[in-house]
Amino acid sequence: MSGNDRTNATFELARDELFSHIHRCGVLKADAEQQGEWMDDTVDYLSDRYPDLSDEDLGQLRTIGMRFCSPVIAHGSESSAAAGR
Repeated sequence: MSGNDRTNATFELARDELFSHIHRCGVLKADAEQQGEWMDDTVDYLSDRYPDLSDEDLGQLRTIGMRFCSPVIAHGSESSAAAGR
């Protein structure tokens, strides 16, 4: 496995772990400021857990995580199109 493949695999593991943490921690219900603080702490944790990740990788994880926490279409069944019927 080349260094780039290893980095991609590590990034994917870290991304999957981030999404798992987001789902388990209830951060989706927090306000934007709390989400930002939580994301900073979680990405810091991921940087310790996955030391091969670059600062750019960690920045991408934070961006992906924050976008996931603030989607254009809200999370949850109460905001689905079927709920309005």
